[in-house]
Amino acid sequence: MKYFKKLIGTKCFLSPISLDDAEQYCEWINDAKVNKFMVFSSHQIGIVRERAILEDMIKRGAQIFAVIDKEKDELIGNCSLFDIDHLNRKAELGIFIGNQTYWGKGFGTEATMLILDYGFNILNLNSIMLRVYDYNKRAIRSYKKSGFKVIGNHREAKIIGSKKYDEIYMDILACEFESVYIKKIMESEK
Repeated sequence: MKYFKKLIGTKCFLSPISLDDAEQYCEWINDAKVNKFMVFSSHQIGIVRERAILEDMIKRGAQIFAVIDKEKDELIGNCSLFDIDHLNRKAELGIFIGNQTYWGKGFGTEATMLILDYGFNILNLNSIMLRVYDYNKRAIRSYKKSGFKVIGNHREAKIIGSKKYDEIYMDILACEFESVYIKKIMESEK
């Protein structure tokens, strides 16, 4: 698979998504260790449906990127800005690192910073929000490291067995974000 370096970090880069990767995404999102962190974890998603979801997101104007290990040129997850409201300059962020060998190594944080840079400095957004379950401590730490702040929660929004968990809402504003990539590109042209 050929990936294209749209936004480049030190560990990973974001590439326009390829529908050919639908099978790999399908494998990851059906793995209970991965999907327990996802909003749609209770859905049954096969390859045909995953491909249709990706196609629909693209048609609706979502900005979807593959997260690629820069050193190995290997697909490790994806991230997107969706429900983009250009009038009010806001969007929602979704991200997952499906390849578990990359968990806890900073790839998710770097991919988040890259897509925030894209959202604020290319799409000219003012506010980007996300949702995360309170038991996803690693992701919450990563989001806070990226500059997100907790803005509220939906109490007991997720039930697994007899346990109930809150869904936490976080956001970041353009004025709270420092460019990690786009600024360097623009300054190199002066």
